[in-house]
Amino acid sequence: MSAARVVRGVGVSPGVACAPALIVRLDLPSIPDRTVPPEQVDTEIRRLRQAVAAVVAGLEELGQRVLQRAGPEEARIFDAQIEMAKDPEFLASVEQLIRNNRLSAESAYEFKALEVRDAWSNATSARLRDRLADVNGIQRRMLLRLTGAADTEMGDVASDEQVIIVARELAPGLTVQLDRDHVVGLVSEEGTRTSHAAILAHSLGIPAVMGAVGALARIPNGAVVLLDGQAGTITVDPTVGELEDVRTQVSRRHRLELELESVADKAAVTPEGRRVMLMGNIDLPEEIEAAVRFGAEGVGLLRTEFLLTGRTSLPTEAEQTEYYRRVALAFRGRPVILRSFDLGGDKFPASFQAPQEANPFLGWRSIRVCLDQPEIFRPQLRAVLRAAADGDVQLMLPLVTRYEEIVETRELLAEEAAALRAAGVRAAAAVPVGVMIETPAAVVVADRLAEVSAFFSIGSNDLTQYTLAVDRGNARLAHRFTPFHPAVVRQLHAVLECGRAAGLPVSICGEMASDPLAVVLLVGLGYDRLSVAPPSIPLVKWVIRTVPEAAARRAADAALAAPTGDAVLNAIRDAVHEHVDLRLLDPAAALPRRAGVATLPPGHAPG
Repeated sequence: MSAARVVRGVGVSPGVACAPALIVRLDLPSIPDRTVPPEQVDTEIRRLRQAVAAVVAGLEELGQRVLQRAGPEEARIFDAQIEMAKDPEFLASVEQLIRNNRLSAESAYEFKALEVRDAWSNATSARLRDRLADVNGIQRRMLLRLTGAADTEMGDVASDEQVIIVARELAPGLTVQLDRDHVVGLVSEEGTRTSHAAILAHSLGIPAVMGAVGALARIPNGAVVLLDGQAGTITVDPTVGELEDVRTQVSRRHRLELELESVADKAAVTPEGRRVMLMGNIDLPEEIEAAVRFGAEGVGLLRTEFLLTGRTSLPTEAEQTEYYRRVALAFRGRPVILRSFDLGGDKFPASFQAPQEANPFLGWRSIRVCLDQPEIFRPQLRAVLRAAADGDVQLMLPLVTRYEEIVETRELLAEEAAALRAAGVRAAAAVPVGVMIETPAAVVVADRLAEVSAFFSIGSNDLTQYTLAVDRGNARLAHRFTPFHPAVVRQLHAVLECGRAAGLPVSICGEMASDPLAVVLLVGLGYDRLSVAPPSIPLVKWVIRTVPEAAARRAADAALAAPTGDAVLNAIRDAVHEHVDLRLLDPAAALPRRAGVATLPPGHAPG
């Protein structure tokens, strides 16, 4: 297969489709800077409010259509968009700009939207960056409305034949308006499997590949393309042999899909009977129900930075309490491990005077910021205590390298608990305080940290980054960033042994726990608590139930003695290949889903 004919991305909605490509360009309209006379300011503000009302009405209509076609969970995507479109704080800032600078409504709106997009673009969390497509979609709708242009997102999609749409970015509004009989596949240069457009494509059964960099330049409009939404590939002008190979892969994946369905309601237990607790990682509120639906036995990592992102003021104690309590109630007594604000690096709230640092990821961040800025940390501690009155809420501290950081946090927590009690506020008397192990320093002093910790949870991304001195965001070094490096594997073993000696629960909440091959290694090392993105739960559970623990232990023993990362991976593959079709355990592939497995159109059948 010629590499020049293949464009690679991330498979976000499984299934195979073969059809001519239709290039769709949904760019933001060009808005010239325009000021208005003082007497027209009120008119501009009135135009802004009318446009908001119209856009909200349009989103409500889309939500109803999604409710009928996909379900209530998918429809709530548009609830979130409506809240974004109506955000009073943002709209007040736009109106202020119109009054103070006498800008036209569209000029002021574009200016403020650009600020939000910049803030979200710099978020470290991939989930928050995913929401950029929602921001862009709302901005586009608003600007089209304010300028009087057509308010459809369908652009020039007018062909009668089946097509595969290729675009720079797919907004949820576009995805839901597509005719499934007409549009049989989606390709975008931006977006990931957790973007709202990807979620909708998956729910609607449309095969899709996102993050396909260079697709617009390499796929000619009208060229026949073969899209594999599982492997994340788009092949231009496929051969008969390539079509036949894809048919074989579809058959294999379909069998795996049926097996995943068969274990959906079962526990994660190894064939020998050892129980593994599977929890969910939650970035955003809309992921709570998904985690419950996929069977998460609690929350192993509740990120809290979304409460700060894009805001011009800090969240109040009441806002935080409401959110933490909501999560606690959703899991009904099961553990919810909340990570304190992981600020710093490249993520600070807009209201915060972030320092300029030469190396921010080794600078003032995470627990260091919280302890230095009690006006941020104390309200969060109070909110945690108040939410813990209604559930098993636990507090996890990121980037801990010093024993004193835990002790100081516990002292602050005790002070706030006493203050709440004195004020007669309903709250827990205390909450368990654990540590996120994500630096070699924390690994080395884990025995001391265990003396003042209730649990350990390993953040495998940062532990790998700091151990190997490899920036995980550096594309040039991507091949060097691997949690299968022997130095990382040995630290995973050491932390687990240390936690066991101290009687502490030890879990993994980093992305490593979602990699099926890594799951085999972790089970073999002895881990019995994993926390993963909710959609990954079925496959991780299937791996745990399928691969014998004895084989996993052999893999772990070999990995601990291996000299290289490749040797670690080969040890895992050698141990499990008799039990699992390794071609199915591709961590970059989306989970199979029966409704999404499409057949090739007859006109493109081989032979």
